[in-house]
Formats: sequence, C-alpha cells, structure tokens
Amino acid sequence: VQLQASGGGLVQAGGSLRLSCAASGRIFRINGMEWYRQAPGKEREFVAAVYRDGSINYADSVKGRFTISRDNAKNTVDLQMDSLKPEDTAVYYCRAQRVDTPNRHRYLEIWGQGTQVTVSS
Repeated sequence: VQLQASGGGLVQAGGSLRLSCAASGRIFRINGMEWYRQAPGKEREFVAAVYRDGSINYADSVKGRFTISRDNAKNTVDLQMDSLKPEDTAVYYCRAQRVDTPNRHRYLEIWGQGTQVTVSS
C-alpha cells in the first residue's frame, strides 16, 4: 500500500492551493486520512484529519482556512487551503492511519512522500 501526494506549489499570500493524496494497493479499509506539515527547522506537525466515521479535526492554526475531505470509494483525501499565509510554507505529508487489507493485514500507519507548499508574502 502506498500514498501519493500531489498539488503543492508556489502561491502568493491570500491565495489557494488544493492538495490531493491517493492510496493505492490492496486496500480494504482506511480509518484515518490525515495531513501533516514540516517547515524548515521545525518538527512535523498535525494539520487536519478526517476519519471513516466522518469526524474531522483541524489544527487551530488552519481552522477556518483549510478544508479536508475524503472519498472512501477512491481512497483519496484532499486538503483545500485558502487564505494562505507565509507561515503555511512547509512540506506537506499525507498519512493513512490504520489501513486494513483484504487478507486481514493491518498497517498502523502509512506515510506518503511530501509535497512542497510555498507561500510568498
């Protein structure tokens, strides 16, 4: 099972970007689909998560500006980022939490490769 993230880029402050992440492989069910980010010189931090039951969490720093959504049938998760600020500049990573395969194997977590988001002032 792999995760592939896309959609990063360079945008001016106040602009928008949409990140997408697709899980591929033999997947039966994914519990949580999440986004994290890591800015230069800083630790990786939680951004947003959406769970199979529909519950959603956001970091306080992105509430009201970012929107997470997922498509269970396609095993994808998107992050719509609006009103971007320079402090949103980071490498963004998607993470799948508790992934079950058809043969009953469980991955506790799978990380995708990062995608760079740069917000200029």
